[in-house]
Amino acid sequence: MDVNQAKQEHLLALKVMRLTKPTLFTNLPVTCEDRDLPGDLFGELMRVDPSTIKGAETLMLGEMLTLPQNFGNIFLGETFSSYISVHNDSNQVVKDILVKADLQTSSQRLNLSASNSAVAELKPECCIDDVIHHEVKEIGTHILVCAVSYTTQYGEKLYFRKFFKFQVLKPLDVKTKFYNAESDLSSVTDEVFLEAQIQNITTSPMFMEKVSLEPSMMYNVSELNIVTNSDDGESTFGKMSYLQPMDTRQYLYCLKPKPEYAEKAGVIKGVTVIGKLDIVWKTNLGERGRLQTSQLQRMAPGYGDIRLSLEMIPDTVNIEEPFDIICKITNCSERTMDLVLEMCNTRSVHWCGISGRQLGKLSPGAFLSLPLTLLSSMQGLQSISGLRLTDTFLKRTYEYDDIAQVCVICPYTSNES
Repeated sequence: MDVNQAKQEHLLALKVMRLTKPTLFTNLPVTCEDRDLPGDLFGELMRVDPSTIKGAETLMLGEMLTLPQNFGNIFLGETFSSYISVHNDSNQVVKDILVKADLQTSSQRLNLSASNSAVAELKPECCIDDVIHHEVKEIGTHILVCAVSYTTQYGEKLYFRKFFKFQVLKPLDVKTKFYNAESDLSSVTDEVFLEAQIQNITTSPMFMEKVSLEPSMMYNVSELNIVTNSDDGESTFGKMSYLQPMDTRQYLYCLKPKPEYAEKAGVIKGVTVIGKLDIVWKTNLGERGRLQTSQLQRMAPGYGDIRLSLEMIPDTVNIEEPFDIICKITNCSERTMDLVLEMCNTRSVHWCGISGRQLGKLSPGAFLSLPLTLLSSMQGLQSISGLRLTDTFLKRTYEYDDIAQVCVICPYTSNES
């Protein structure tokens, strides 16, 4: 800590102490084998040591608390608390005492004083106490600036400051991944899966009290970190959700567009805001920390001018038997299209119906549901391909292959050898 010494001896003394909770005291066990020269001497000393647990002297466990011996580490998201005391060391009454505490960060200066009014007088051997609190929201260098101004009994105005410098460290490393999943078999548009990887980069274990996703106005969120067959909604990480130092844990969330946005094709495109993560943890003896990430963004998948998806398709069909599917065609462009549908057979999948038929005009953002019939001449997992959509206005053709897959079986196959 840097301290600016005053050029003259002041009547008041300023003391600043960080307020932190005590820690469990542990001692280093020293042991030896029975045949060694000390024999059972080390074991006897540990058994009579009041800081050890009886019966577990060699496990470095203790029941005693020890006060902090240094400033300690301060992590982003924790609450910085400090005790400030101004004591009158002189034998005269001091008047108009004003104590001010500011926290200087790399981007701003914050006033942490509980009161900005001056104390009328301070008698000898008396003191002015104040406790300040601040939730740390920036990493890097922080400087606590404590300034004291007062007036002596002879009317002389004096002033001095002290600077306390400390570093704010990063407690967690958060990485996110997005996965786009097309919900072709429902009326809701695409789902987004968010994977959040959270790593404890401190030197002590953390109790993860809460990890949640606050979605943006366009999405509803479903948390996928709860055991589905549990009555009390138990976390997939167990009842005691501890994250050891340098360990990483994955959290998964599913976001679905709200109906008013899902029904409007082309609204959710480009860079969209998903939401932000809210993380709450506890360390040591219940010290609480909280972090909120910035707004998470993801690039929505592009579908071009026309999007073709499936609203209904069977999982399993019989070979050489017709089956039905329902296609959804959406105009994602900003112009009206006049569409013609062509169906091209593949080696294994054959279309039933008229190819080259007119679908009519489709305005921007509109969609139509198109029932189609197929049959497969081969068994196994077959890919549905061969749809062609032509816009007669621009004479542009859009090809759609590998739209989906269907399992084709033979119902007449005998299981007898």
